[in-house]
Amino acid sequence: MLISKFCETQFSSYEDFRDRFKINVPENFNFAYDVVDELARTKPDARALVWCDDKGNDKTFTFADMKRLSDQAASLFTSDGIRKGDVVMTLLRSKYQYWICALALHKIGAVLLPATHQLMAKDLEYRFRAASVAAVVSIDDERLTAAIRHAQENAPSLRKKYVVGHAPEGFIDFDAALAAASPDFQRPTGAEATTNEDLMLMYFTSGTTGMPKMVVHDFRYPLGHILTAKFWQDLHPGDLHFTHADTGWAKTSWGKIYGQWICEAAIFVYDYENKFKPTDLLRVIEQHKVTVFCAPPTVFRFLIKADIEHYDLSCLRHCCIAGEPLNAEVYNKWKEITGLELREGFGQSETCVLIATFPWIAAKPGSTGRPSPHFNVKLLGGDGKEVEPGDEGEICIDISHGRPAGLTCGYYHDPVKTAEIMYDGWYHTGDMAWMDEDGYLWFVGRADDVIKSSGYRIGPFEVESALLEHPSVLEAAITAVPDSERGQIVKATVVLVQGTVPSDALKKELQDHVKRTTAPYKYPRIIEFVEEIPKTFSGKIKRAEIRSKDKR
Repeated sequence: MLISKFCETQFSSYEDFRDRFKINVPENFNFAYDVVDELARTKPDARALVWCDDKGNDKTFTFADMKRLSDQAASLFTSDGIRKGDVVMTLLRSKYQYWICALALHKIGAVLLPATHQLMAKDLEYRFRAASVAAVVSIDDERLTAAIRHAQENAPSLRKKYVVGHAPEGFIDFDAALAAASPDFQRPTGAEATTNEDLMLMYFTSGTTGMPKMVVHDFRYPLGHILTAKFWQDLHPGDLHFTHADTGWAKTSWGKIYGQWICEAAIFVYDYENKFKPTDLLRVIEQHKVTVFCAPPTVFRFLIKADIEHYDLSCLRHCCIAGEPLNAEVYNKWKEITGLELREGFGQSETCVLIATFPWIAAKPGSTGRPSPHFNVKLLGGDGKEVEPGDEGEICIDISHGRPAGLTCGYYHDPVKTAEIMYDGWYHTGDMAWMDEDGYLWFVGRADDVIKSSGYRIGPFEVESALLEHPSVLEAAITAVPDSERGQIVKATVVLVQGTVPSDALKKELQDHVKRTTAPYKYPRIIEFVEEIPKTFSGKIKRAEIRSKDKR
């Protein structure tokens, strides 16, 4: 198997995995050539990508298809003046053209910048200017293309604008130009060739506070996702893997391209324009016989509440979750329905999977699992020393002997912000956790989100998880409210399930429920019922926005 070029895959236990796992990084590794083109040579007819949309369209691409199309796209981009080091933004939702563009840009050595199609003109202008974007590839959306035009007025670096679908004035029809481009593209040599240290990929962070930062990764980054795909998602050659995310977010890098193709699995993509419907998701999983599925706990919660018993999910053999801690109710119900455990994982846009419920260890619902062996993960206290089991500490990665493959290079053109996360031989995630006696880590929250009340430290996720176990609660966000006596008190912002009526009696019921479910001092003294919780485009709760509103 291709993966054997890069690492050992057979281990007898977690301890064996921890002690012996190592990623072998080839010189001048380029994912597009050394993985995709290699599979096109050895397994040309193997499935690479299975795509469908909500209009009944579907397409299947082999690895030979992906090589041919990415070579054509590379020819197109270079003929239009895109060169090594240029930044190219994609706004493609889940169009299959994203994968063609991504591979082509990797081949050229240009920097891929995926972004969400939901951005407004001011968001685009900020990103165009901050990243010196040279070209953009967009979906056919009148609002979005108008926003791109408007943003370009103050972004002189933007030279080329492509669109998938109808091309308005000033835009190039990507599909037509692709079809006309030469499939004869040769791997660049000399100064135009890529090296392991060159920038390959850039993401803007979600921006829960302040302006979003630009996370950059080098050409070694895909190799870090061997841990993600092989040892957390448990992928085998021929699997059909579905990560529920669109291409604008780092979840796509985690679950829809790099590690999956290194494992010789096929990627499943469901491209839908309208609002998320759990029943549509269940239908496409059943119809296309998805074997491995990954989504945030919120998605699983919606699937469970849908008419799930009407769908045949026997095709699934492995499921995993990330994005937020898993509460026991969702875990137990999913296992009851499907017979499958939900295997949790933790990481950031800046990393690959850092902590996970790996194959050799039992799942503990609510725990993120145990540390990945490739990253020397420790929990550090404020004094920079490792904390004792049971004590909270910041999740950090040892970089004293170099930066491991899969870890960010830092923030683009921002040495100050980079120095805030990389210092004293450690990469600091800013996320807090504690370790139990079995070596499992339990996520507490962002350092800024931890609530300090009457001498207690309260992590928001534990309280949110307790609330979500109540049948009346659909969503919940926990934040701190200043209090003259206790310093801070816990507030719950709650979205109720449809048909449930807010009342003071329900507030008391929810408070009592939390007291029974977790430590009584953690219960929310304030409960606000709302129609919607403020979130980033990627679905993260904007706790800072809730706190700011409470101060007014």
